[in-house]
Amino acid sequence: MSVIELQRLKREILVYLIKAFYSGNFAENVRLIPYDMRPKGSPVPFRCCIHKERAILRSRTLAGLGLAIEDDNERVELSTYATQVLARTRNAENPLTVLQSACQGCTESFIYVTDLCQNCVAKSCINSCKFGAIKTVRGRAAIDNAKCKKCRMCIKACPYQAIAKTIVPCENACPTGAIAKDSGGLACIDTKKCISCGRCVVACPFGAIHNKSQIIDVLKKIREGKKVSAMLAPAMLGQIPCTAGQLHSALKKSGFALVYEVAQGAEITARTEAQDLAERLQNGAAFMTTSCCSAYNELVKKHLPEMRPFVSRTQTPLHYTAEIVRRENPDMVNVFISPCLSKFTESAQNPNIDYVLTFEEIGALFVALNIEPEELPEENFAYHSTREARGFPLSGGVAKSVQAAWTGDSATVKPALFNGLNKTTLNELRVYARQGQCPSGNLLEVMCCEGGCASGPAVLNAERSAAAQIEKYALAATTLSEQLI
Repeated sequence: MSVIELQRLKREILVYLIKAFYSGNFAENVRLIPYDMRPKGSPVPFRCCIHKERAILRSRTLAGLGLAIEDDNERVELSTYATQVLARTRNAENPLTVLQSACQGCTESFIYVTDLCQNCVAKSCINSCKFGAIKTVRGRAAIDNAKCKKCRMCIKACPYQAIAKTIVPCENACPTGAIAKDSGGLACIDTKKCISCGRCVVACPFGAIHNKSQIIDVLKKIREGKKVSAMLAPAMLGQIPCTAGQLHSALKKSGFALVYEVAQGAEITARTEAQDLAERLQNGAAFMTTSCCSAYNELVKKHLPEMRPFVSRTQTPLHYTAEIVRRENPDMVNVFISPCLSKFTESAQNPNIDYVLTFEEIGALFVALNIEPEELPEENFAYHSTREARGFPLSGGVAKSVQAAWTGDSATVKPALFNGLNKTTLNELRVYARQGQCPSGNLLEVMCCEGGCASGPAVLNAERSAAAQIEKYALAATTLSEQLI
């Protein structure tokens, strides 16, 4: 199943859920989703039979309802779950859930010797192994997996590149080792290790990992007549082929009372972070890391406490935007529109943020309500954000914003970028923290996703195309330095 096909399938289920919500009988129409999507006699594209297909679709529907698939009682009808969702008042504690029955295609990761082995005299692979896991058997190297620690030293040592490692995509993508197979061989997330970065969601070729959607909770508030705000991440401007003003109109048409750009909060982040860096450098600090990436903040909290003294005390753009919205509209229900899954964790810790919807969910909402943003009139945002703030979602964008907000000699700021978190970059960060210095600069921008938020795990558009649209939108604005004059 391709990435595009996985996105289409998830969006299709969300569209069915939204239509069911606006129908006369939500519970019954939710129950029918697996049957409507795979009616009797229809082709079975992914599974062995239509019954297996429907079972998988049922599980994906649970995630769309914001429920943990792992807790599913198969005897309970989807209609019952739908009724329970309408009555709930609290969001799920952990944003990710695993559809275990869809992940059985992955075998355990192991290292093995291929036919390229030449049985060379040097025996580099055997000499490199500290655990005695490699020996010569019948004229070629062989690995004892009971002794192998998967350190990969033999792979690096072999001059013929004859040793390889199979990978489990989700485990390989996770920077913190938070996802692994349980005793039954199925994927399981350790919430104590998970930083909600969503790398596993993107990596899984079976689409077995979902976020627990809050779309029904938001729609329920709108239907109840509550005033609901949409706090729009600037990365959204690269996701749909329309202008910012048309996107504003589309969100209003879908039921949101007010729409705010989170770029407004990004300006506060840039100015505050510039002040923070200036104070640290004056006090002799060698470097400071940015703090706008929620996944990175969770990484420091759970896995990298030695980096905490070097992390900026500045809050995220979402934090500052939510403060503005709450101050201006105390009774507003605040919803963040996000490319990122770690924002679910950040939002759960902030009383000014009530819900999070992903770009995928907003795309499904527009489809379900037959809203074509590119056909709508322009409706301007109340606040005109700056060029640098709009560029926050691109790799290097945060550092550029801090430089633009810097009031002293701009040459003092020496940016360095960590464009994506993985096991290797995590080890590098640990070394920087222990040594108390960053060899490549004094302002270290750390972004969990390669390419920045524009390539987050819940986006709709490819990074390159999205980045071009975001840059075009940013260039139309005045600079932060011009605003400060």
